[in-house]
Amino acid sequence: MDLFDYSSEQKNTSSGPLASRMRPRSIEEFIGQDHIIGEGKLLRRAIQADQLTPMIFFGPPGTGKTTLARIIANTTSAHFEQLNAVTSGVGDIRRLSSEAKERVKLDDRRTVLFIDEIHRFNKSQQDALLPYVEDGTVVLIGATTESPMFEINKALLSRSRLFRFEHLTEETIKQVLLQAINDDVRGYGKYSVQIEDEALSHIVDVANGDARTALNALELAVLTTSPDENGKLVITLAIAEESIQQRVLQYDKDSDNHYDTISAFIKSIRGSDADATLYWLAKMIYAGEDPRFIARRLYVHAAEDIGLADPNALLVAHAASYSVEFLGMPEARIPLAEAALYLATAPKSNAVIKGIDSALEAVKKEKTGTVPVHLRDSHYKGAKELGHGIDYKYPHDYPGGYVPQQYLPDHMIRKSFYKPTERGHERTVQKRMDYFNERIKSENKKS
Repeated sequence: MDLFDYSSEQKNTSSGPLASRMRPRSIEEFIGQDHIIGEGKLLRRAIQADQLTPMIFFGPPGTGKTTLARIIANTTSAHFEQLNAVTSGVGDIRRLSSEAKERVKLDDRRTVLFIDEIHRFNKSQQDALLPYVEDGTVVLIGATTESPMFEINKALLSRSRLFRFEHLTEETIKQVLLQAINDDVRGYGKYSVQIEDEALSHIVDVANGDARTALNALELAVLTTSPDENGKLVITLAIAEESIQQRVLQYDKDSDNHYDTISAFIKSIRGSDADATLYWLAKMIYAGEDPRFIARRLYVHAAEDIGLADPNALLVAHAASYSVEFLGMPEARIPLAEAALYLATAPKSNAVIKGIDSALEAVKKEKTGTVPVHLRDSHYKGAKELGHGIDYKYPHDYPGGYVPQQYLPDHMIRKSFYKPTERGHERTVQKRMDYFNERIKSENKKS
């Protein structure tokens, strides 16, 4: 298999990209992910004992998923095969599985199948893989940057152990870079590279937990820097800034990170945290999120979590939505931020959504109510002869613009759906409703 072929590995060690050359070759060299591969952890013990079971590695890019697969390839006694889900199909799965069956018959040797970017396999491809995983023909190791809960079918998930890879810590990224600078064989140990503390910190910070990004930046910095009069390659902050100019955000509009971020944004608004609200909004804008999507979420939140506690919230959200179409980006970032801050600092109430949902539930589960005769339309031909509209009391004809009368169907007359809170404008709404209820009670006593 090409990727894990020994000669190719040797070539990459001496002449490949720095990120490839510096890949750990053994489990002892592997840095980070101590929660799954640290001393005594299940995965480490399984690798060392060569007792592998189907597993899925998932997490952000540059956190060691493929590297750990390479380590397994170098240590397992099983035959190791690799597929990339982007370029492979059902035919490849069947071919490798057939070869794996023959290998068991002839050599009594297992086959470990590593599938990179396994989330790229569609349902039919995953279904084709399932029988061979289920009967043990292959031991599956899948790697994905997406949430396996969404991208991998349940049958494969139920037969695999999940291992989450986290962003590498800043200390780990720093350790990776210093190893590359000091390694005489695979890194730059022979080149007298000196990196300023500020430069190192900048690369570590902007790499955002991605070792590959950090090593690529270091490589570019070294290759574009000339030795000084003492023969040293000095990496300054200015060089580091040019080598890694923009922070890499792990944000794909079709991925779980997209949904996690918008969830954090809405929950920050709901939790009335203005700073967190701006942070998540900025992340989405920076990552190129569709501003119309953000505006729609603000619109929904204004009605769902603020409601009549501040009726202006819906108007502000509408104005922000209009600004996206009228102004476009980047100017619309300001109205979006204003709307987000308004919602974050507004009083909160979900009484409206509770009210409409409970009313819908009543309509769904209880018998259909008959419209009271006095509320029925009296304008069409023959309606008055049927008594429609008779005895209807026109509220504007009464003091205060209100008069008690029945509006609900007979079987719903004691139902209450909307229950205002004591927050914001709903406090005033509750006072009005209390007044209306007292008037109704008073009329009932008279009758």
